[in-house]
Amino acid sequence: MVSRKQKKLLRYVEDGSVLKLKCYLRKHRELPVTFGGRRGRTPLHVACVQRDDAVARLLLKHGADPLIQDQRGNTPLHLAVREAVKKGERVYEDLVVPLSKRCPAAMDVLNADGVTPRELLRLMKPQQCPGAAAEKGKDTRKDHADREWRHKLFGECEDEFYQKCGRYEEDFFVADPEPQTYDDWADRLAKEYAGKRAAASGSWRGKAARAAKEQERKEKERREFQERLEAEHRRYLERAGRKQEELTSSRKRCYERGCADVFGRGATASAGGNHLAYADIPWPAPKGTAAEMVAVILHGVDRSEQADYRRFLRRQQAVWHPDRFAQRCGDRLAEADRQRILDTVMALSQALNKLSESVR
Repeated sequence: MVSRKQKKLLRYVEDGSVLKLKCYLRKHRELPVTFGGRRGRTPLHVACVQRDDAVARLLLKHGADPLIQDQRGNTPLHLAVREAVKKGERVYEDLVVPLSKRCPAAMDVLNADGVTPRELLRLMKPQQCPGAAAEKGKDTRKDHADREWRHKLFGECEDEFYQKCGRYEEDFFVADPEPQTYDDWADRLAKEYAGKRAAASGSWRGKAARAAKEQERKEKERREFQERLEAEHRRYLERAGRKQEELTSSRKRCYERGCADVFGRGATASAGGNHLAYADIPWPAPKGTAAEMVAVILHGVDRSEQADYRRFLRRQQAVWHPDRFAQRCGDRLAEADRQRILDTVMALSQALNKLSESVR
């Protein structure tokens, strides 16, 4: 479920407010930027549809995953390529190039219609985008004739495709009224053309052998691509895990230093005045719930040793026991924050007591 902070982030992306988005992400560094919204689109999908390269680069910098697919199976690169087909070289340089460099595997991801961004990129004319011509130059001699025929079919149907808002127009999420899709029609004509060539040569046995070899090659490429895709996703999850681990470790260190300063022997009121405000209390997670605070407290604690684990919990219970807390800090609490501080201490103490009872 999308949180309130994520909805606000998505609104900044939709409005194209780069400065507000940058400040918001700097303020909420732990906020994930990869999440599904309407139609399963992530903020990176929305930025590509709006052709906002500044927002897209900012999201990629903060860890946006370019391999996530929406309800139609489209990655952000699918949407960026379609916008480049409409608008030409500038959109290609601003969106398609950064996305393809950040995640080369996304160029070969299939959507719900079985089309990859690489295949969509071939719809662009060479004068629109030098990169499209470079992609076409990678074709082998063996497939050159078939690819040239397919390109001619795409060219003949291009006008009809844009006039009728074809299957790849994501702004209108409606079912295709035609009984046969454009890709099925193109594939059928390509197969008929290949069949006529094979019949003219009279080498049906050779055709079967070549088809079997081609199928084996495609299956091998599919497996290799799937392995690369999974490896890319694992690396993304590992980076996210390391980031969360560093954040929790940093909170644990700040918590321990704060406890030593506020609860240690000889501790006095904070340097800012004679009273302790809510922000002066060394909360494990200042803006988190009691469960999140307990998670920070227990970070790095070995739970396999039951005796040591119980002693650690007893020490933490003593630190946050309401009566002991009031005895140590009651006379130093700011009147404006006193009730809020005591309520939070009570909630944290109850969470620690409940946890201690479960390990007995």
